[in-house]
Amino acid sequence: MARRSEHSPEQIKTMLLDAAELVVNEQGFSALKARSIAKDIGYTVGSLYMVFNNMPDLIMQLHARTLDAIVLHLQQSPFNESEARMESLALAYMNYGVQHFNRWRFIFDDRLLADAEIPDWYQNKIDKLTHQFELCLASLKPELDPLEIKHNAFALFAGIQGICALSIKPNLDKDEFEKVEATIITLVRHFMQGIKIQS
Repeated sequence: MARRSEHSPEQIKTMLLDAAELVVNEQGFSALKARSIAKDIGYTVGSLYMVFNNMPDLIMQLHARTLDAIVLHLQQSPFNESEARMESLALAYMNYGVQHFNRWRFIFDDRLLADAEIPDWYQNKIDKLTHQFELCLASLKPELDPLEIKHNAFALFAGIQGICALSIKPNLDKDEFEKVEATIITLVRHFMQGIKIQS
């Protein structure tokens, strides 16, 4: 490892986020401690507070990385012009949660941010995630009003998230995985059928 003096503040910040991400991936968010991640990169805990305002600031930036990764994952889901596109998008979200359980769950099950103020840049990350469902719905139902698209897409995402939060756990077996998958497909199909009736 390079000497401390060879790292810029931005490099230290990246190193700390990398170390924190590794801890969350391998051990879960309860194992995330300021002193241990600083030690992992050869720095004191004081260095962490030189590049982050506090632990919630680090956590929020760690969450932002995960949100970016989820959006990228959704953008790589198969594209087609049929309603199966929405199913593919919903299942891509589920699959990210299954494949990266600790990282995904950390966004929604974190008590350290309970009293933190949510900055605009972080809200934009969240909005970009739900926007993927808006884009899909707009492509399938261009006749809908933009505000209707926004509200409906958010409602659908909330339903998908609810199923995932209730059903995904570490090391799902094949039957459990297929049950979650089937439940999400049922939700999306009923939702899209409801959209047809509305329009």
